[in-house]
Amino acid sequence: MAIDRRREAGGGGRPLPEENGSVPGAGGGAPPPPRGRPPRAPPGPRSSPLLLDYDGSVLPFLGGLGGRYQRTLVLLTWVPALFIGFSKFSDSFLLDQPDFWCREADGQGNWSGSLALSHANRSDNGSIFPPPGLPTPAGGNASECDCHEWHYRIRAGLVQNVVSKWDLVCDSAWKVHIAKFSLLVGLIFGHLITGCIADWVGRRPVLLFSVIFILIFGLTVALSVNVTMFSTLRFFEGFCLAGIVLSLYALRIELCPPGHRFMITMAASFIEMAGQFLMPGLAALCRDWQVLQAVIICPFLLMLLYWVIFPESLRWLMATQQFEASKELILQFTHKNRMSTESDIKGVVPELEKEITRRPKKVCIVKVVGTRNLWKNIVVLCVNSLTGYGIHHCFAKSMMGHEAKMTITHNFYADYYTMAGIALASCLAMCPVVGFLGRRGGLLLFMILTALASLLQLGLLNCKLETRAFQDHVILMCMSDSVKDKFSTAFSIVGMFSSHAVGSLSVFFCAEITPTVIRGGGLGLVLASAGFGRLTAPIMELHNQKGYFLHHVIFACCTLICIICILLLPESKNQNLPENIPDGEHYTRQPLLPHKKGEQPLLLTNSELKDYSGLHDSAAVSDGISENTTANGMKSM
Repeated sequence: MAIDRRREAGGGGRPLPEENGSVPGAGGGAPPPPRGRPPRAPPGPRSSPLLLDYDGSVLPFLGGLGGRYQRTLVLLTWVPALFIGFSKFSDSFLLDQPDFWCREADGQGNWSGSLALSHANRSDNGSIFPPPGLPTPAGGNASECDCHEWHYRIRAGLVQNVVSKWDLVCDSAWKVHIAKFSLLVGLIFGHLITGCIADWVGRRPVLLFSVIFILIFGLTVALSVNVTMFSTLRFFEGFCLAGIVLSLYALRIELCPPGHRFMITMAASFIEMAGQFLMPGLAALCRDWQVLQAVIICPFLLMLLYWVIFPESLRWLMATQQFEASKELILQFTHKNRMSTESDIKGVVPELEKEITRRPKKVCIVKVVGTRNLWKNIVVLCVNSLTGYGIHHCFAKSMMGHEAKMTITHNFYADYYTMAGIALASCLAMCPVVGFLGRRGGLLLFMILTALASLLQLGLLNCKLETRAFQDHVILMCMSDSVKDKFSTAFSIVGMFSSHAVGSLSVFFCAEITPTVIRGGGLGLVLASAGFGRLTAPIMELHNQKGYFLHHVIFACCTLICIICILLLPESKNQNLPENIPDGEHYTRQPLLPHKKGEQPLLLTNSELKDYSGLHDSAAVSDGISENTTANGMKSM
């Protein structure tokens, strides 16, 4: 009634959302376009609601995760996580800064020169203590670096690494940070570019081509002749590694029903951390950095078999209206699972045959610019990911001593496994917390813990031991340095624990609320933001930790902003994945606590959303309010 009056009053004005099919839930065919305007391309009605409801119709027909073929595919997405873990943590061994001293020109190998140790050039996990029995100089100067031949003691299980190979010490120490920088920059660009490509050509081609090129560039890294070649090839290795990580993450999410998505993803995280724990043993076996690099890359050869075994994402095929390929893949699923077509109660296959002539409709991530809610959700999660991984480095440096005064245990392996243990504990804690509080509640809790740990630690950094005489009594204004260091270490552990959970959960959250048609691009944005957060570590090391306090203050302020922004996010626990942009746009937020019975909710549901596009027309406004609604669009009681 109101729509007809608005059409008569508005003539050939802007079309209503009900007419162009932009409101989710509008089933069947769309009404004819308004007079005076040609139909939008591609012509024809929207797809069948049955085919758009993948989690409710298609996935139950295929048996969910109960089918043998689906379980095999999930397992195939888990196996490469071990190789990815090796690659991600290889820098701790390939580029570890060793202890070094000058060797005499007589070639005897006996120490007779000054020990050249530079605290500013230590790596994150490296010990700063010299070899036993060697004197430590009081301070570094130019004469200590005036040497033609160096002797090294590598603490990372290798006899030779990149630093000792090309003498990246003293004036050349900055090249180590550039090498770390190149891998992270490659990951950032890889996430951004391969994410968009995965939405356009599919997840499977991105995965397979990334595997081929990481084999080429990764094995060539082991043949590098200088540090410039090494850093350049590491950029391309990081680029290809990003394509593997992103495509596997998207495939894993799109294979699972709502109730299993989080645990399947966490299982892959645990396997990746297994690679982190096994890396020291692998380095000790390889002994040489070139052998270690080759051993890290060679297991990706097994993934070449995925060209034959692994299919394209069925969810992505149906969301982009590639129904002919979808039908073939559904028949492949039923054949592998030995299912009968009689189980197709809802008639998915007959519905596919009706829509099989429809042209594919692919979408780019730039389409989110025109949305009202979806782009805000993605931006909030990008900022959360950036803050989580960025402030993680602040806590790590505080625990290790950002002024190179101390480490936790003075041992490379103990420090390395301490970091890995904190990450493992964080992932273990995420499982019950997210299961009980949901995605948004869990993210909010971990962000609050991160903010508290950061603020308390910043207070300790400025806390000095002062005494004041008052009526012949001495009042202790602050704790001693030893107690302060213990509290700082405790807050650092809590901060690393919670910030790791914030970063991981932000990535998973984005994968759930981003529609299937642009999930690759959305994942690419949030993973690239995480890469920018990690990038702060080599940047701070390159500047010898100058501005460390300001760096920590900025990220602490970001945590407070993120706490407010998290409340704007929707809850995706046990919800179907959005398939297209309208579905993601109306993924509305809910209150943290469920409202009581009889209490009117403050947020509109999708069925109660009204169109206000014609409010500029006074005639349409006066006639556009129906009898059972009030002026603000809420249902009358």
